[in-house]
Amino acid sequence: MAKAVLTSKSDDFPKWYQDVVAKAELADNGPVRGTMVIRPYGYAIWERMQAELDRRIKDAGAQNAYFPLFIPESYLRKEAEHVEGFSPELAVVTHAGGKELEEPVVVRPTSETIINSFFSKWVQSHRDLPLLINQWANVVRWELRPRVFLRTTEFLWQEGHTAHATQDDARAYALRILHEVYEDFAREVMALPVLVGRKTERERFAGADATYTLEGMMGDGKALQMGTSHELGQNFAKAFDITFQSSTGTTEHAWQTSWGVSTRLVGALIMGHGDDAGLRVPPALAPVQAVVLLVRDEDGAGERAAAMVAELRGAGVRVQLDDRLDTGFGRRAVEWELKGVPVRIEVGPRDLAAGTVTLVRRDAAGDKTTVSVDGLGARVAGLLGEIQASLYRQALNRREANTIDAGGLAEVRDAAQRGFARVSWDSVRDSEVALAGDALTVRCLQRADGTIPSSSAEPGLIATVAKAY
Repeated sequence: MAKAVLTSKSDDFPKWYQDVVAKAELADNGPVRGTMVIRPYGYAIWERMQAELDRRIKDAGAQNAYFPLFIPESYLRKEAEHVEGFSPELAVVTHAGGKELEEPVVVRPTSETIINSFFSKWVQSHRDLPLLINQWANVVRWELRPRVFLRTTEFLWQEGHTAHATQDDARAYALRILHEVYEDFAREVMALPVLVGRKTERERFAGADATYTLEGMMGDGKALQMGTSHELGQNFAKAFDITFQSSTGTTEHAWQTSWGVSTRLVGALIMGHGDDAGLRVPPALAPVQAVVLLVRDEDGAGERAAAMVAELRGAGVRVQLDDRLDTGFGRRAVEWELKGVPVRIEVGPRDLAAGTVTLVRRDAAGDKTTVSVDGLGARVAGLLGEIQASLYRQALNRREANTIDAGGLAEVRDAAQRGFARVSWDSVRDSEVALAGDALTVRCLQRADGTIPSSSAEPGLIATVAKAY
């Protein structure tokens, strides 16, 4: 069978990543620097991500809404730390309709300000709380070093924004989103193990009291921040006058959260599971879970292949028939391998005469098995669960093999060149700036048992340090 011509991961990981994006037909660079065109297969993966995340978000009680792309510049200036944090990334419109605008408008970098301006109208009483809103949208942050899916000037995401009557309720909801939505999605759908922890004060979101994060290890040992959930305290509520009458008749400011994940997750999929043959998509996420690849249409093989597709579909498998006989079998097999389809079923007249087909698992390179056509639907449906677990296990084993307990700054610097360095937070607390000089950051803080601390001042915390995207 022909092989895809990809740069080896071990030779040049960034070039390998670009090759996969292009040759698996996920995306192209847009005409404006830092923008991207998401191609149908890449968008199909994003749609699966959206569907899985949206269901979990709604199960957590949030409702979808939509807010404007253009935000008055004055809105951002109401929360000083927020505007300072985003100023270098803002795209600002000063002219429209052939005239200079009386007030410049900002192209949405995030929506805390515009959403909170409406929360101030919608929240009057404790009976209006909690107010739980999510939106699926695009945002613009002017990116100096773009990379498709990972860092682009325009990207797609969901952003949740909530208002609560108490600090405890807001904190509990921010953590609920982190665990029940993001962590569950990463592990159960993307088959990626993640660290969940608290960001340091230096790394927290601008305008937040606390930021909780989801950190995954990519194939080159670097970290990728896959999602964040923020406790905003009362910072935006005070800036935008979001007040409510409590059950005792007092006037109080609301407590708030915000949280989001983006098309960066497609980059996490590529780098977390891909190999030298291309993508490997976990079955729970795959737009196409199995492809039936017709070798030759002789002796009724085409009809038998179509019947197999119907059987697989009836067993709940997302399946596609590839009967493009004007394209060579080897080339077609490579295309599906590049796209990371979990199972390939090769159907030829010779095998069918023996009552068999060939099954190829994408999670195990070169694993081909000859199986009976009888009960094929149930066999493939069961195999998908095995592949999902296999991909998670491989990613977890890689992370564990590349996570090192370090005893001090020198050991941290050495270990973080290859993967994750775990170190006492007390030993590097005053070294974040020095670590940044080596392109290293504290990705998150955890208690020794892996749970999330209530503050970075808790004793005995563990810091995970790594290079990051």
